[in-house]
Amino acid sequence: AIIKSEAQINPINNSDSSSFKYFKGTILDSKTKNELTFASITISGSNISTISNSEGNFLIKIPTDRQDANLIISFLGYKDKVISIKDLNQEKNLLYLEPVNILLKDVVVNVMDANKIFSNVLNNRSKNYGDSPIQMIGFYRESIKKRRNYVSVLESIVDIQKMPFSIGVQDQVNILKGRKNVDYTKLDTVNFKLEGGLFSALFIDLIKDPSNIFSEKVFELYNFHFEDITQVNDKEVLIISFKQKASIEDPDPLYSGKLFIDAKSLAIVSATFQLNVENRIKAGLIFTRKKPKGLILYPTEVSYQVDYRQQNNKWIFSYSRGDITFKLNWNKWIFNTTYNTTFELVNTDWKNQDSRAQINTQRLSPYVIMSDKIPNAVDLEFWGQYNIIEPEKSIESAIKKIKSKNLKEILIQ
Repeated sequence: AIIKSEAQINPINNSDSSSFKYFKGTILDSKTKNELTFASITISGSNISTISNSEGNFLIKIPTDRQDANLIISFLGYKDKVISIKDLNQEKNLLYLEPVNILLKDVVVNVMDANKIFSNVLNNRSKNYGDSPIQMIGFYRESIKKRRNYVSVLESIVDIQKMPFSIGVQDQVNILKGRKNVDYTKLDTVNFKLEGGLFSALFIDLIKDPSNIFSEKVFELYNFHFEDITQVNDKEVLIISFKQKASIEDPDPLYSGKLFIDAKSLAIVSATFQLNVENRIKAGLIFTRKKPKGLILYPTEVSYQVDYRQQNNKWIFSYSRGDITFKLNWNKWIFNTTYNTTFELVNTDWKNQDSRAQINTQRLSPYVIMSDKIPNAVDLEFWGQYNIIEPEKSIESAIKKIKSKNLKEILIQ
């Protein structure tokens, strides 16, 4: 893996710090005043975007030649909000979204209809998402908590070549810029590391390869049901739930969740799903790559989210996130330790490739441990013109406190 210097970087938007202006704010529900997490924030007429964090806060950097444009804020179940960038303050903007009231039409969607809807989602992939390579600039963050304390926070700007799903080639990734902060003094006797977290964020892209989640025998393994109708960007969205069939004997861990599907195009707008972790042994084998002898490790909760946004009549990968909680226990210990790891990737800018993408010989391995590839850094001006996910207050605090020390390793894939 290669971390490129500033002189080597050739991002989609390459400008110095005087050519952009940043804006901060919070996205809120207009009625409840609750924060709206992971709302999409896009500059009109461009592919530049970011999302609000888990506290509803956002930070977006807008090039000077785009400051006559509008900011568009979208969230599932709410009316889009469009605001002129000229009307924004640099900080403390409070932007309220109006929830939509959908009258459920006299539509009955039975099991067979729900199955057909999902089949049509797959059949319409080329029409809805296109099948050309895309160059994407993304912001990636992964963190590890021991109980309530952060022990590792890693952030990076990545250049991703999203490969066409028709050719079955894995997406390719280079690190453009990155920093990490690790505090091994808060660990017991192990160094808990996340392997391939960035590729996990790409792995859950349901459009790139649906079989990663559903397998080719999808209707033998899952029940699909129509749940409700909601709205995004003035478009009706069907909510289809899916769940692993209870009749399967001694099943491998599979998923349950909800698909939010544009009613007109039958494109997936968003999906949330969880892994069945009832079988601790099988669930543990999915994730554990390496651990010390005598250590018992298993996940207790595994949840994912993936979002897409529409641009030029095509739906583009927008955001993905995974939250995984593990229990660790040494043989003969009475008490166990809880770790939580989170990874998230947001598409902050992208462009279509002119031709079929070529294999990149300097691409990252899917098994890369990002924390081994990225140096320590705490510079607040580190990101320059790149858009990022605004860090939560707890992450900001952790970054300032973390130190390093070597210990035994656990690798989590």
